[in-house]
Amino acid sequence: MTITLDNDLDAALADRIRGFPFPYTSDNYRYSANVEPARKIVETEAGAWGGTVVDVDEFYVSDLNARNEVLEKDPSRIATLPHMRPAVWDAITTLLPDMAENNPSTMSWQRDGDKCRWRNTLLNLDIEFTIGDDASVPTGDPLRFLGSQIQDDIVFLDQRDKALWLDAGVVTFAADWSMGFDVGMSFTEIHSPVPRVNQEKIVSRAHHFLMSLQPGEMYRRTNWTMTIDRRLDTSTETYPNWAPDRGIIALDPALPDRVHLRVEVQHLICLPHSGAVLFLIRTYLLPLSDLAKVPAWRRRLGAVLAELPEDMAEYKGISRYRKAASEWLLSG
Repeated sequence: MTITLDNDLDAALADRIRGFPFPYTSDNYRYSANVEPARKIVETEAGAWGGTVVDVDEFYVSDLNARNEVLEKDPSRIATLPHMRPAVWDAITTLLPDMAENNPSTMSWQRDGDKCRWRNTLLNLDIEFTIGDDASVPTGDPLRFLGSQIQDDIVFLDQRDKALWLDAGVVTFAADWSMGFDVGMSFTEIHSPVPRVNQEKIVSRAHHFLMSLQPGEMYRRTNWTMTIDRRLDTSTETYPNWAPDRGIIALDPALPDRVHLRVEVQHLICLPHSGAVLFLIRTYLLPLSDLAKVPAWRRRLGAVLAELPEDMAEYKGISRYRKAASEWLLSG
């Protein structure tokens, strides 16, 4: 089902709303694995999303510029343990051809043995490189090169000792966590602070699911929180820059424009050659004022925020303003 948006809404903004991955299926929310096959198109009250693994949208260039700025200021946001180099190359040869297939007017991929040519006119890029030769890609770092081509944050999980370990990644748009802190930790350790997920065995089920993935299999899930202003980088490293706004936004008349629903579309991919689990995290932000243009979304998010248990609201960092946001949404 689709709706007709306001006629005076400009085309770019309408596209952003139509393609937004609104995450709720009921008027309440609890943590769950909510895993489904990748590339499954999800229809919403405003449009649809989910037809591709790597989504290229109107923010493509600005998001990649933002990532580069973060990495220039803080190199700890990218790390690759030596044994994960083959997995990084596996990801490059998995994702770039997929992007070219879905964006043929702006991207192309050619491969002859280990020799590859990648063209990306959105970035004025036309390069040749050799798989496995780090020096043949820009900056000499294959993970940084991959991170310069896709908007998603990228995490690699290695399987050993009957567990998954975060052994590589480039994460510049984290939602209140730290890539530099988490690298080298196990999947279970990383998720231990999340309320309810261990008691309800969500982490153990997710771990078992990821360990069972077969090479080439691709799935996805969604997660959400809220962010004040269109700020992608809300990592723990930058906490002083964004956390204070949480305490004062409830009284700000601009709350509907400043508070954004932040949705992560997380792809879970067992890479075909290395067997490593690739965890892609694509972040979408939509201000409440735009979200409210879809009446069903306005009512549902208002209900979810009103009902959300306090421990979950506190963990998501929204406890001090979720009531004000909910009241604004439901008042419409």
